[in-house]
Amino acid sequence: MKIAILVGSVYGTAEEVARHAARRLEAAGHQLFVDPRASLEALLEFAPDALLAVTSTTGMGELPDNIQPLYHSLRDRLPDWRGRPGAVIALGDSSYGDTYCGGGAQLRDLFAELGLVECQPMLQLDASETVTPEVDAEPWLDQFAAALR
Repeated sequence: MKIAILVGSVYGTAEEVARHAARRLEAAGHQLFVDPRASLEALLEFAPDALLAVTSTTGMGELPDNIQPLYHSLRDRLPDWRGRPGAVIALGDSSYGDTYCGGGAQLRDLFAELGLVECQPMLQLDASETVTPEVDAEPWLDQFAAALR
């Protein structure tokens, strides 16, 4: 299966989680597209069968700057991806209260607008509880890979 990983990262942690996810999913036999600065055109050219978003959240509960152009392009064009599987890994810090994992929630909502089927509940990784989010995501990633079979 061709899986596109959308990456929103401020300090590089979400990017590292995305790279780790790509390695794990490739080992499970999938073809991956990962580019933290991806354009909608590149994404459409790859023609994904499934989408995975890995994003951190800014202090205001927003998406990181690097993913905003892709997010807005997707919202403006709304590619017909109805029925394709999708899922989100959200990184945040629960000490921010109501904005915790807000970036992930925005991408989850966008995936619903695009008609993607959430094949795995959103994973929330709390920076105040983990120092190895890429390792903490492994069981969830294994379940995601299994859900795509």
